[in-house]
Amino acid sequence: MADYTETSAVSLLRSTLIQTERLLVRWARNPITLLETLLIPCLLLVMLDIVVGGQIEKFTGEDALYGSVPMVALVGALSGAVAGGVLLGRERDSGLLARFWVLPVHRASGLVARILAEGCRILLGTLTVVLVGFGLGFRFHQGPLAALVFLLIPMLFGLAFATIVTAVAVYSAKASLVEGITILTSLMMFFSTGFVPLVAFPTWIQPVVRNQPMSVAVDTMRGLSDGGPIARPLLLTLAWSGAAIILFAVPAAIGYRRASRR
Repeated sequence: MADYTETSAVSLLRSTLIQTERLLVRWARNPITLLETLLIPCLLLVMLDIVVGGQIEKFTGEDALYGSVPMVALVGALSGAVAGGVLLGRERDSGLLARFWVLPVHRASGLVARILAEGCRILLGTLTVVLVGFGLGFRFHQGPLAALVFLLIPMLFGLAFATIVTAVAVYSAKASLVEGITILTSLMMFFSTGFVPLVAFPTWIQPVVRNQPMSVAVDTMRGLSDGGPIARPLLLTLAWSGAAIILFAVPAAIGYRRASRR
């Protein structure tokens, strides 16, 4: 009966909710996670609007916020995923994951809880960035449905990236390797269509900038908020995110199980 209880759907739901709450409370009490998720993205958005917003508007005739708000929301999702990966590595090294493994809880609840907690964190960070953007002049011009999809894009993009970070965190013995992923996120930000318009880049690198994961996600969110092409960037966003999940989900799950059984 105990085995049936621990492996039942009810046990999965109850254990997942408890562990999701634990993660959210721990992240809320961690200054680094709060900085990466809320404060730094908002400061970055304000800084971009002050420093380059006016120049981009003069150059293109369009409000730069419709590129910078999506980009900053995506950067916040990626940065928070890295901070979560660092904490996951610390829980593994301290033996906390192993302690949860021997408790009478559903085995899948730990990983499912992290997915739910990541989704909540990304949604909160995206809403915070959008609210700051509203204060600067950002608006949704394509209706409530488009606004809802706008909010879902960072969640999909961030969860796909979190899958990669989780796979690295459960196999890596050093948190510095997880934190090194921030170099990749910085390159994606500076070489994206959210940072400056595509025509501002040298011709030889424009195809790379136009099709890299962050650029297509930014272009999708720009189309959903201010208007413009949506089909192509949305399909590419789904393709990039789906590829990351397909390639890293199984290694992440296997690594999480091994880390929990140490």
